[in-house]
Amino acid sequence: MTQQVQTDEAPSFEALGLPISQARVHDGTVYVSGQVGIDPETGELVDGGVRDQTKQTLANIEAILKAAGASVEDIVKATVFVEDMDDIGAVNEEYEVFMTEPYPARSAVEVSELALKCEVEIEVTAGL
Repeated sequence: MTQQVQTDEAPSFEALGLPISQARVHDGTVYVSGQVGIDPETGELVDGGVRDQTKQTLANIEAILKAAGASVEDIVKATVFVEDMDDIGAVNEEYEVFMTEPYPARSAVEVSELALKCEVEIEVTAGL
């Protein structure tokens, strides 16, 4: 049985015209779609560059996990996509504040371009 997760506390992909769920739950695992630094109240990308985008991205992830009945502590795997690997230090500083030890397994990948002109995107997998 698979369940869709949807919360108004994180940006709605449907509102952006994208055919993507915020998250899906299957067999006790939460799969959170790649999140970006969009403020769910305004529907706009936050100002301030990669650091502020990372903070908002992580807040969006936290809201989705909460709606699924999970928390940050339940994250087992994260994937970080950045447009410029030179920004990974700033991303890591915000990530370290947000995540708890033991930290999740993680990959970080530089990409040529992200949707909506974002500088960072993060997806996570968590257990229930």
